[in-house]
Amino acid sequence: MSSTKGLLFAALIVSVVVSAVLLPVADLLQALFDWVNDNRSVSWLVFIVFYILATVLILPGSLLTLAAGFLFGLGYGLVIVSFASTVGATCAFLVGRFLARDWVAAKLRGQPRFAALDTAVGKQGAIVVLLTRLSPIFPFSLLNYGLGLTQVKLVHYVLASWVGMIPGTVLYVYLGSIASNLTSIFAGELADLPASNWLFYLGLGATAVLTIAITRIATTALNQKLDGAPAGDSK
Repeated sequence: MSSTKGLLFAALIVSVVVSAVLLPVADLLQALFDWVNDNRSVSWLVFIVFYILATVLILPGSLLTLAAGFLFGLGYGLVIVSFASTVGATCAFLVGRFLARDWVAAKLRGQPRFAALDTAVGKQGAIVVLLTRLSPIFPFSLLNYGLGLTQVKLVHYVLASWVGMIPGTVLYVYLGSIASNLTSIFAGELADLPASNWLFYLGLGATAVLTIAITRIATTALNQKLDGAPAGDSK
């Protein structure tokens, strides 16, 4: 049974790699963004599905998060990405726990940080998961699968991931939402920008500072928990 799961997962990875090499990914993304902009009534749903698939397939989500802000604005973009990233991370978690457990364990074997993470999650599941989402110590895509091997409960994983991803999501969506006005800055047309835009930029700066502060605090706290957790074998 495990060999069958491994073959299925290997086939999935191969298909992703072949698609990335043979297909014009950048052109496809541009076409997707254009379609979303022209079909507002259903585009949000298609964008969510695309984002979830990208997360499961370990594709970079930062570009899509920026695009959500650009296409849907700060409010709607934040809701869309927050939902899609949480669902995508949950799907990857379930794949790592049930479908590709042996494959993920082999990839993480010999990495003491992940072994320590497993131990720390076993003691304080939701808190440690929250800290991993706020800290850049572990790659987001790999973390989704790696946490599937730990003892954390699914509901704790989902809630902690959702809350922990909010600061970064806000920052990236914020950046995407002001992209249309950045050309004015680079063109030297600062005086022509309305006051509301200046407040928007000040809000972006405050969000960036707050996100960095939260990240540093979370990283320090996570390192303390990992240093206090003896490294063991990944499950």
